Amino acid sequence: MTVLDRRLHAFRDDLADAALAGQVAAPRFVAGRPARVTAPIADLRRAPRPDAGLDTQLLLGDDVLVFEDIEGFAWVQAERDGYVGYVGSEALSARADNPTHIVSAPRTFIYPGPDMKLPALRALSLGSRLAVTGLEERRGTSYALLASGEAVVAIHLRQMDDHVPDYVAVAELLLNVPYLWGGVSAFGIDCSGLVQLSMRLAGRDVLRDSDMQAASIGRSLDAASDKRRGDLVFWKGHAAIMTDPGTILHANGRTMTVALEPLAAAIERIGYLYGEPTGFRRP
Repeated sequence: MTVLDRRLHAFRDDLADAALAGQVAAPRFVAGRPARVTAPIADLRRAPRPDAGLDTQLLLGDDVLVFEDIEGFAWVQAERDGYVGYVGSEALSARADNPTHIVSAPRTFIYPGPDMKLPALRALSLGSRLAVTGLEERRGTSYALLASGEAVVAIHLRQMDDHVPDYVAVAELLLNVPYLWGGVSAFGIDCSGLVQLSMRLAGRDVLRDSDMQAASIGRSLDAASDKRRGDLVFWKGHAAIMTDPGTILHANGRTMTVALEPLAAAIERIGYLYGEPTGFRRP
């Protein structure tokens, strides 16, 4: 049998995705059931327990395939990046209207109606996807209306196909967001989550973990070659975005935030414990 990455292929000793029949051994194969994330953020864990480690997160509007749903947890594969894990069943529902807009502000709110003076119901992160049914202006502010009657400030949204030209500018919006292992939202994010989320707004879906990104995004650069804004730097288990030839932006464990740092200083500091950069890539 082919050796597959369990992070990107849904198979266990007792159950596997029907698409993997003939590639993995399992007593039972099932086809994934389409579902959509309806919670603002859904934690994707490595085991069906609330105390299990956080591998990544799903955002409102993300689509998944559900292979098993039992005792409050669904075993799913995210369609956007292929990641497999366990998410609380309450965060999912059947797919209805397809999303038309994506949140482009770092954070925004859902209101019960088109009025910012109403008590906000939920907070949403950059990258969340919504199905907008109309627009309404109230006291000079335009609101995007949802099928539920709820509303979001329209200027905080972009149409799904209206991509940001500079993904680094998106990452810069997240400066000082707190570091969260496995996080991929503007409420908490890790190094590879920062790369993935910012590229998402630029219309590019990339893989989730830093080792996956280091092997798949763009093309490899020689360490001695000139670097420019948008290039990526990788260490073992870490990723950073270059904002200019001498500066990186990264979610890191030193400041426990998304922070700017001179590249040379980062190489020296990180090298003390984890060695030199393993590679540079240009998306």
